[in-house]
Amino acid sequence: MEKNIFGKGEPASPELSKYFSGKVYFNPLVSSEEKYNFQVINVTFEPGCRNNWHTHSHGQILLIIDGYGWYQEWGKKAQRLKPGDVIKVPSGVKHWHGAGKDTWLSHVVISASENITQWLEPVSEEEYDNLKE
Repeated sequence: MEKNIFGKGEPASPELSKYFSGKVYFNPLVSSEEKYNFQVINVTFEPGCRNNWHTHSHGQILLIIDGYGWYQEWGKKAQRLKPGDVIKVPSGVKHWHGAGKDTWLSHVVISASENITQWLEPVSEEEYDNLKE
């Protein structure tokens, strides 16, 4: 991690970390408790870490700020992530995202305060290992 300008943050809670394949860190920049209708969180994945397949009730935006990784929507080919990429995740779309096998990934997540995440099955080792750089 060379350009993670917001800092790595704190490790995910045990309740949340069960939806990730490795260590992930959260640094809230604008929390849902503040007087805004959105939250902004810097999320940092260690190499090889990714989240489970999941959906969001209100969608989200991912701003890639450091490292490299992957984003994939159900039924589509995985997309390589790099700093400067902007991913717009529509409401209800099943997807996952995370770091590359040998690289960290940091992205800023922007989502509605009332956004509900429905966590689904993990991304299999086979699916992840077959990604092409």
